[in-house]
This record gives sequence, structure tokens and C-alpha cells, in this order.
Amino acid sequence: MLFRRLVAAQDAARSVYNEYPRQFWLLVGASFIDQVGNALIFPFFAMFLTDHFEIDLAQVGVIFAIFSAAGLLGSAVGGALADRFGRKPIALTALVTSALGNLALVMVNSITLLYAIAALIGLVGSIGGPAWQAMMADLLPEEKRVEGFGIIRITFNLAVTFGPIIGGLLAGLSYLLLFSVDAATSVITAVILFALLRETRPERMETDAPAESLVQTFRGYGRVFRDRMFITFTVLGMVVWLVYFQMNSTLSVYLRDVHGIEPWGFGLLLSMNAVMVVLLQLSITRQVRKRGYPSMLILAVGTLFYAIGFSLFGFVASAWLFILAMVIITVGEMLVVPVGQAIAARLAPEDMRGRYMAVFGFGFAVASGSGTWLAGQIKESLGFEWVWYLGGIVAGLAALAYLTLQMRADAEAFEPVPALDPVLEFSPEQGGD
Repeated sequence: MLFRRLVAAQDAARSVYNEYPRQFWLLVGASFIDQVGNALIFPFFAMFLTDHFEIDLAQVGVIFAIFSAAGLLGSAVGGALADRFGRKPIALTALVTSALGNLALVMVNSITLLYAIAALIGLVGSIGGPAWQAMMADLLPEEKRVEGFGIIRITFNLAVTFGPIIGGLLAGLSYLLLFSVDAATSVITAVILFALLRETRPERMETDAPAESLVQTFRGYGRVFRDRMFITFTVLGMVVWLVYFQMNSTLSVYLRDVHGIEPWGFGLLLSMNAVMVVLLQLSITRQVRKRGYPSMLILAVGTLFYAIGFSLFGFVASAWLFILAMVIITVGEMLVVPVGQAIAARLAPEDMRGRYMAVFGFGFAVASGSGTWLAGQIKESLGFEWVWYLGGIVAGLAALAYLTLQMRADAEAFEPVPALDPVLEFSPEQGGD
């Protein structure tokens, strides 16, 4: 019986593998290696700043704001450059420069230098984000993107399954060791991409029109910001990210300071979140596709799970209830993230995909930059528990907004097309371009 199950599992894995091009799996593997490094460091970054530089949570929020502001500029530059020069060179540049920047960050002791390095890392490290997103969309046909982004979520969370545990152990030994291992993963990823990945940017169609200049490429952002539906979707996503980001920044400090949870305990909590995604993401994504639920309804339900899960952290004090809250958040995550990414890719014209994905990434950058600072202000003004109360309220309002969009939109625009993933079917004219 066990042997049959193993054979069935192997056949199922082979079937999934054969559904996607090999370059996609190469990108997935490289992304996994890089995400292992991120998973080592990111959950403990706020803790590193408070310990190494002896600053409070509000000052940590200022550092994240610097990262975010610089990241917005870097993402905008990276999106335009990815459309102009290709995805691969931009992704490679970001990997190498971010590795060097993170090593510099752990070696300084001056707050002034910390600000400067944070700005530099935010700028150069963010130029690769739109390229990664565009490569994923370039490699997959539209009907495979929701599941494709779901697979990326699985590899990301597979990294997070053991990354925070290892990161907690490394942080207990030395922050320099922790940051060095992170830098090594970035370099390894860059070498793999350089040697094996082909350029994915679609070939420019032969026309009599002159090639677009670099200035015109940057001016193309005007078209993105005139796309009203895309911008509405991006702003709403930013609000949701504002709540979700608290899990990766504020929560570790909250559990440590208020409930006495050690870093390894928080790492186990994040690892549980990751294990759930690894085991359940693909099946949930396929069920959503087969049943053909409207995309905005999926996002509304997932965001409602966020509202319940995050607010629970403010009401409970038991480890078992912390686990329950994380389970609820994870269910929401498995609904919101892959569908949201697929919608953004669907809305982006092929020749502007890098710039569209850059603007879509602005939501996360703004949320990551302002979320910790806002949490610090709420903590000082109302108390730490109110971070979670207000997070639940904001997520609940976002769920209502998604539901309102679904109810008010034209049925032709929002209803999923049979046999396709539940991705919004917009026409370019709806963007107001």
C-alpha cells in the first residue's frame, strides 16, 4: 500500500513537471535558492536592528521606510530597464548588489551609515523584482499563470519552512554569519541564472516605427498610471500588504516583548505557515480554477481570513491560539497571493510587463516601508494589541472593497472565462488609456 502511494505521488509530480517548460522550473529552482537566503534573514531583521544598533521599534520603522522609498525608485528603474534591455541582466545585477549591500549593513555600527546603506540596498536590490515577475509571466501561457504563481509560492514557503529555524540558530551565533549565508545564496542564484537561463523578454515585432528610446521607455509609466483599473487594483493590494507585512516584521517583536516568545518559537510559527503552503497551495489553486469562482470573490474571502487571523493576535495569549491565528492567515494567503499576482500579469500588456509589474510591486514596497513605522506609532499611542485590532479592521474593509468591485463591475469584465484560471478579464480600454 505504501509503495503504491509513493508511485502515485511520483506519477503526480512527474505530471505536474511535464505541464510546464523547463526554463520555468529553472527559474523556480533559482528562486528557491535565493528565497532560502531571504527566509534566513528577513524574519529577524527588525530584531537585528533593535539589538545591533540599540534602537526602538519606531526607529526600525524609519529604516524600513528608507528601504521602501529607495525601493520604489529602484523598482521603477528596474521595470523600465527590464522592458528595454531584458529581464536577465537586471535580475543578475540586483542579486549581486544586494548581496554586497547586506554584508555592508551588518559591518557598520553608525546610524548615519545605516541610513545610507539602507537607501542603497533599497535602490539597487529592488531593480530585480519586476524582472523576476515579468520572467514568470513571460514563460507561462495565461491559463497556467495562477498555478505557476502558486508553485512559486510553494517554493517560497518551502524555503520558509526551515529558513527561519536555521536563521534563528545563526542569529544566535552571529549576525555576521547570518548575513554572510544570505549573501552566498544570492551569489549562487546569480551564477545559475547567468549560466542556464535564457532571456525571456518577448521579441519586438517588426514594424516601420523606430525603436523606443530609453526616455520613451520611462515615459511609458504614464500609460501605466492612467490605467485606472490597474491602479485601483494595486492600491487595494497595497492596503492588504500593509496588514500582511506585520507578520514578517512586527509580530516577532510583539511575541517576544509581550508574550515572552523566543526567536526560535517565532521561527517555528512561520515554518508552520510555510509547511501548510507547501502541502496545500497547489491543490487549493487547482480547486479554485476548476470551480471557476470570480477572482474578486476569491480575494475578498482570502482577505477576510486575514482580518480574522491578524486580529486574533490581539485577543489571545495562548501558544495554541497563536497557532490557530497563523493557520487562518495562511488559508487567506493561499487564496490571495497567487490570484492577485496572476491578475496583475493579465492586466499588463506584453511589451510593458516589466513596468506594470514594477508598479504592482509598489504596493508591497509602500506597505513594507510604512507598516512597521505605523505599528510603532500605534504601539506608543494605543498599545501593542491595537496593531492587531486595527489590522483586522483594515483587512475587513479591504475584503468589503474587493466584494464591492466584484458586484459593481460588468459581468463580462470580471467573470472567469471557462477553462481559464479565475483571472480578471479586462480589456485595455477599461484602463482609461
